[in-house]
Amino acid sequence: MADKSVLLIIGGGIAAYKTLELIRRLKEAGIGARAILTKAGTEFVTPLSVSALSGNKAYTDMFSLTDETEMGHIQLSRSADLVVVAPATADLMAKLANGLANDLASTALLATDKPILMAPAMNVRMWNNEATKRNLKTLKNDGVLFVGPNDGEMACGEFGPGRMAEPEAILAAIQAILAVRGPLTGIKALVTAGPTYEPLDPVRFLANRSSGRQGYAIAAALAAAGAETLLVSGPVEIAPPRHVKLVRVETAREMLAACEAALPVDVAVCTAAVADWRPETAAGSKIKKTGEEPSAIKLIANPDILARLSGGVQRPTLVIGFAAETENVIANAADKRRKKGCDWIVANDVTTGVMGGERNKVHLISGSGTESWPELEKGEVAVRLAARIAAALEQAA
Repeated sequence: MADKSVLLIIGGGIAAYKTLELIRRLKEAGIGARAILTKAGTEFVTPLSVSALSGNKAYTDMFSLTDETEMGHIQLSRSADLVVVAPATADLMAKLANGLANDLASTALLATDKPILMAPAMNVRMWNNEATKRNLKTLKNDGVLFVGPNDGEMACGEFGPGRMAEPEAILAAIQAILAVRGPLTGIKALVTAGPTYEPLDPVRFLANRSSGRQGYAIAAALAAAGAETLLVSGPVEIAPPRHVKLVRVETAREMLAACEAALPVDVAVCTAAVADWRPETAAGSKIKKTGEEPSAIKLIANPDILARLSGGVQRPTLVIGFAAETENVIANAADKRRKKGCDWIVANDVTTGVMGGERNKVHLISGSGTESWPELEKGEVAVRLAARIAAALEQAA
């Protein structure tokens, strides 16, 4: 960690006092720190105390000509390996989620090309407010990482989620992100995500309800664990994860071509909800309504991407499929694993709003049996799966 550094953005909240301890612990761990304090942040800790602990100047004013000469705000936002916002107030979260930049802290956040870790801290009612929930969802989709908040008693006397994570937990999250070698370092990973669009004509297509969230979360988790990750994605409305190479496709045939072009890889995770069939012929112009019933549309089978990867010459060491089922979830998924020839199948029941939702309850089915996980946020499912992949590849090595 000797050559690693963070840019610490200190927001205006009573939890700001914890950032002084965080700076001390960063120094002990050999991680350098520069700090930006918001105007409100200076009401809780002083630039002098931050500077004394970090050994570097603390920045507060975007319009200081001296500061801009020494280190402009663009350079400051990109000089560190990681940007840490602690405390991440509702205001700072809202600014970044909506692209606002009217002070040094928010400008640095918007200008950085480095990963961002936020440690939220606010009143429980503010944390549970629908506006904050929307901003949190946007930030996660944009690839922002979070640690906390914790449940506990607030300075205002209320109890609930909103307490900033303790300095030890924030340091652990920083160290995990900055780790030179993650458990999947040196591993090449391929992830497919989202639906495919199979055209009927230039304006209509066959598709499904897949949001792509689970696949994007898995790609992000693999990359965070050190894997060189390629994400082949059908049409979705999600920002690509940081440190992941993205290839956008529309049809199943395009997705297969992109996957085969990516080979060889060590692990393939096929979360995409690929259309099983496509129209045999797509009309060259919009099919017009004539008042008569349209003629039958003949469907033909799409290529089976999971089976192709499982049985190909350049087969990955570990091939994982997903099975979206509406009945007999485990039995149907186990049958799919055998037919496709993949190593694992992650099965879920999509009658409960999983497709397009934020949470997932999955069953990991392998040759050794079935492992049922509790209902989790899709990001947590992804982290668990990445850890299982790392363990399996280490055992296979």
